[in-house]
Amino acid sequence: MRIVFMGTPEFSVPVLDALVDAGHEIAAVYCQPPRPAGRGKKLRPTPVHARALELGLGVRHPISLKGAEEQAALAALGADVAVVVAYGLILPQAVLDAPRRGCLNIHASLLPRWRGAAPIHRAIMAGDAETGVCIMQMEAGLDTGPVLLRRATPIGAQETTAELHDRLSGIGAEAIVAALRDLDRLAPEPQPEAGVTYAHKIDKGEARIDWTRPAAEIDRKIRGLSPFPGAWCEIGGQRVKLLASRVVDGQGAPGTVLDDALTVACGAGAVQLLRLQRAGKGAQDAGTFQRGFAVAPGTVL
Repeated sequence: MRIVFMGTPEFSVPVLDALVDAGHEIAAVYCQPPRPAGRGKKLRPTPVHARALELGLGVRHPISLKGAEEQAALAALGADVAVVVAYGLILPQAVLDAPRRGCLNIHASLLPRWRGAAPIHRAIMAGDAETGVCIMQMEAGLDTGPVLLRRATPIGAQETTAELHDRLSGIGAEAIVAALRDLDRLAPEPQPEAGVTYAHKIDKGEARIDWTRPAAEIDRKIRGLSPFPGAWCEIGGQRVKLLASRVVDGQGAPGTVLDDALTVACGAGAVQLLRLQRAGKGAQDAGTFQRGFAVAPGTVL
């Protein structure tokens, strides 16, 4: 098929690669514009932009698709279908209607659960046993369109958002290739009204750990916010990100370090901190962290 690809972050890159490998013609790649990054604040292309250039594909990065000129330029590409994955812009109805067979979105949840911006984070933080990927026919509503294909996968007991992100990206790449191959045979399935939830954008204000909460909830927050924005607490007056953990046996006053293995008492139960990061430092496993910044048993976080 002749495809317009629309995506921006690292999550979208394996999908672009899979479409190219499957032999589809990429009429154009749309992504977010380059943004200032690093100490020098030089403009840095997005991961999709960089990969598209490596593949020799034409790249467009309009700030908006609301203007008639941009909409006409997209329509002129004569695409059979648009594949959209974590693009970052709202698609006006004229854009949704431009490809001959519409726009297909790769969404990282089992719709209608976790519509919206942060489905991977929210699934882990909520303690969901499984998640997955849906290939959805896009319409004007937020992730409301009928689903063409689903792929479910369990969430690991210690899986972080970073790890699940990478798995779901690969699942999405496989699923869209399958959906395009079988497009004439797939029946769009309307989403039920029952079970709708929204994965609201992560607010950095959510990231501070409240040790009076149960261990299972704290563990899910640590894993769900890893690596970004990163759950955090203060240790000895320093702000420290907590990037990996597990629920373990233990009890004590909430926030108290119980042993040299960085087991911390919670409101109910305890968590063991497995990976941490001090401000201005790289992420470290607990053993390495303890050697450089020892946290003694009895310390209150």
